[in-house]
Amino acid sequence: MSNVSENRHPRAELEEGLPGDLRQSGDMPILTVSTVAFRRLATAAAVLLALIVVSGAAVRLTGSGLGCPTWPRCTSTSIVAPASYHAWVEFGNRVVTTVVGVFVAVVALASLARQPRRRDLVLLAWAQVAGFVGQAVIGGLSVLYDLAPPFVMAHFLLSMAMVWAALLLVHRADPGWHPRRPAAERELTWLLRLVSATAGAVLVLGTITTGTGPHAGDGGKHIRRLALPLERVTQLHADAALLLTGLVVATLFAVRLTDTTAVVRRRALWLAGAVGLQVAIGYTQYFLNLPPGVVELHVAGATVLWCAAVWLQLGLAAPTAAAPVAVPATRTARPQPLRTAATDT
Repeated sequence: MSNVSENRHPRAELEEGLPGDLRQSGDMPILTVSTVAFRRLATAAAVLLALIVVSGAAVRLTGSGLGCPTWPRCTSTSIVAPASYHAWVEFGNRVVTTVVGVFVAVVALASLARQPRRRDLVLLAWAQVAGFVGQAVIGGLSVLYDLAPPFVMAHFLLSMAMVWAALLLVHRADPGWHPRRPAAERELTWLLRLVSATAGAVLVLGTITTGTGPHAGDGGKHIRRLALPLERVTQLHADAALLLTGLVVATLFAVRLTDTTAVVRRRALWLAGAVGLQVAIGYTQYFLNLPPGVVELHVAGATVLWCAAVWLQLGLAAPTAAAPVAVPATRTARPQPLRTAATDT
């Protein structure tokens, strides 16, 4: 009788366990990344992309936007910042941004090594690399044109677009993800789309308000601002935020009254908390005449709100854990005693 050998495909060896390993393909070693490890990398990249939005705002709010007056060097003679507070704040942000960019590139390379490789994940990962290159260019133009509001606004909005792409990558990188219909009624689906669109409009109006307001990014130099009435722009931004608040309240009722998943209901609560906190911070900064510390919290809150809105929208097609199958318990017969003449008496 001949022995039959079992052939295993090398891709099956990395679905769980270590993030990567070297496997032989002919004479060429290739690096493979498991599905679980790739999603962890994508999640870390999404968090880092959100954090550099907040660090970038800190540069502007400390008046350090022109701490490095040129780009890509910090000064005309050195790539490293001189011994100056504002220069080191701006230079530190550039260093952190570069590190995040390297990590984003690692995620893009990991998308090629992921087994099995998926075209949609590769496109999303490399789109973030392209966005990062665009950020570097826009950031350089912002410095070269003395923090002109249109460049600063584009810098922030591109960051929000990259966060959206990063969250979409995390969503689709879930090992249990596959294309599916939204787990909600059509009316709820359209409501959540309206919530996401309104959140995006609030972000755009927020950048216009910032471009009109006093925090230009450099305290020692006159920075040209948008020629718009600040009070009216601020009121328009506040009205949009209140509209978003009303839509989120409607969403809380809708997810309870219609058939949807626990994931959508839970994420709706997260968004409601983010909106409530952001509205409170927004009115606080307005009545306190825009102190930099509170404005920084407002930028952080806007980033969290945007993430929560996008994550709720993606929740309509999020993988759900399969319910455990109930296995009926088997009843075993109790052993009967042996009947003998002695037991019959």
